[in-house]
Amino acid sequence: MASSMSDQQFIKSFTIFLILGVILTLFLIAMGIVNAGTITQRVQDERNALAATGSTNTLAPVGQMNVGTVSAPAAQPVQVAAASIDGAQVYQGACMACHAAGIAGAPRTGDKAAWAERIAQGADTLYTHAIGGFQGKAGVMPAKGGNAALSDDEVKAAVDHMVAQSQ
Repeated sequence: MASSMSDQQFIKSFTIFLILGVILTLFLIAMGIVNAGTITQRVQDERNALAATGSTNTLAPVGQMNVGTVSAPAAQPVQVAAASIDGAQVYQGACMACHAAGIAGAPRTGDKAAWAERIAQGADTLYTHAIGGFQGKAGVMPAKGGNAALSDDEVKAAVDHMVAQSQ
């Protein structure tokens, strides 16, 4: 019998909790409707007030830019000295990842035996393979070492650096 008493107390407490929850929910919904109506009315009142003034410059810009008739002196061309490209720096930034470790069949920089046959083909062939990419027996050379942002001259400077280190 003691357990039936606690069941009745639970049902009573749960019912009260449920009723209070429904009342709170309805109260919050009513407050939201009242608040939305107040905001809507305030916006309508502001619009009516603007319309009543008949003002046409309510959306005028805050400021304006005046472009005068004063002409600027003609731009002078800038002389930029051709900077020498550091092949070692390009090698460090782009080529070293494969050529230092021999990844994908890349000849290691400084390995005279691996470079001998390639150097014998001539600088133009090395440049062409480095710039355009090459797939040979030993592996794959992606175009510009996989860095399309490099200029042809930068790639050539890096090739010259590796050849100089490998002769």
